[in-house]
Parts: sequence; C-alpha cells; structure tokens
Amino acid sequence: MPSVSTLTANDPVLLVQLSDSHLYAEADGTLLGMNTRDSLQKVVELVLAQQPQVDLLIATGDLSQDGTLASYQQFRQLSGQIDAPARWIPGNHDEPQVMRQAAVQSQLLEPVVDVGSWRITLLDSAVPGSVPGFLQDEQLQLLAQALSEAPQRHHLVCFHHHPVSIDCVWMEPIGLRNPEALFAVLDRFPQVRGVLWGHVHQEVDQVRNGVRLLASPSTCIQFEPRSEDFRVDGLAPGYRWLRLWADGRLETGVERVTGFDFTVDYGAAGY
Repeated sequence: MPSVSTLTANDPVLLVQLSDSHLYAEADGTLLGMNTRDSLQKVVELVLAQQPQVDLLIATGDLSQDGTLASYQQFRQLSGQIDAPARWIPGNHDEPQVMRQAAVQSQLLEPVVDVGSWRITLLDSAVPGSVPGFLQDEQLQLLAQALSEAPQRHHLVCFHHHPVSIDCVWMEPIGLRNPEALFAVLDRFPQVRGVLWGHVHQEVDQVRNGVRLLASPSTCIQFEPRSEDFRVDGLAPGYRWLRLWADGRLETGVERVTGFDFTVDYGAAGY
C-alpha cells in the first residue's frame, strides 16, 4: 500500500472520501433496489478519471450492509483500484471485529495520519447494536491527544455520525448522541479546520466557529435532504474530494456519477 510520507509540509494534500457503500457478500446484493457493488465500482471509476493523484482515501463507515468478511474484502478490492493509502472507520451497519479481520496486515484502521502539513484523526462513533452514534471517553481522549501533540499542524477530524442537525427530521434521533462532548474538545484547539462524516447519504457543508462541517454522498442510494420521513433522493452516487493546503485552507467539492439510472424499490428489504 502506498505511503503518505513522501509529501512535504508545503505540498497540498488531495483527500478522497468514500462513504456508506453498504456492500453485501453477494455480487448481486441490492439496497432498496440498487446494486451497491456496481454503484461503488462506478464511483471508483469516476475517482480514477477525475483524480490522477490521490494522497489519502478515507472510507467513513457503513462499508458493509451485511457485516460479512466477503463484503469487506470486496470493498478493499474495489477501493484498492485507487492507488493511495487508505483508512477505514466503522459505521452503525459495520461489524468492527470483521472489519479488523479484513484489514489484517494493513494500516487501514490506524486512527491518526500525518500527511503534508495536516493531521487526520479518525474516530469510532459506532455503538454495537445501535443506529445512533456516541463517542466513548477513549475516543475523546484519542482526539484530544492527537490535537495536543501536533499544535503546528492543521487538523481534520473524521467519524461516521452527524454531530449537528441537517434539517432532516427522521435523521435527528440517529446522529451523534454526545456532540457537546466532541465540540468541547474541538473548541480548545484553534488548529482544527474541518470535521468530516458520512451516515446521512447527502451533501452537507456548514461552518461552526470557523470550522468547516462536511458530510458527503453515499456511493449507493442518496437520502432526500430536509425530508420529514425516510425518502430516497434521485441524485446519483458520488464522492467528496478535499484539497488541504499548507496554509490551512480547505477546498472541497462533491462529484457524482453521470448517466446513472435507478428506480427506488421501497418494497425491498429496507435501510
């Protein structure tokens, strides 16, 4: 697996986020009628076409829908087409022990990455058997330590669950349950530039106390923004790119697959 150590402190960093792929062991596994393996492959092909040099690939949870070793192996194989070091964090659909098995002999689950003049810290917000998220004390301590040990670096913090309201009524109760504990840590460190998550299957871009708050599309189905009840959006699968500059600037955008036809099947086994 490629190393991130070749970048100097003056080099911009190109980061790609893949999120909520919901893969199955079976090649024909579908979520609400969408073949999630096919949609991930199309997103990976889009990354390959648009981003010739990726410095770090981050998968922000719900890599798997069924929690099987085969689904994680498939994710590792498909995302591995992108020639970049990678990191994974679990979501509420993931099975962390199986993830660890699939990540053997790799750095995929290492929680802190220094690249260019930035430090990326990846937190585990998943709670076994629960849809909402929670950052346990050891995760908050990991964050505080990662931030305090690198005051000269710019920081991006990543996890799965949304820590702020996204004006989507049905998702309000299934976000991060202790966001105040997260922000109590982040507010102590002025070098924090951004917070990045998945889970919501839609694009979010907010600012809080000068810190960019970002969520991203799923590589499969999209959720309709600002919906009261569960609704699937007609937007195509996609990914987020982030360019992290040496002076702390963060540029970012979302790209989606084109020519993607999908009819949602609400009668199928649900999300």
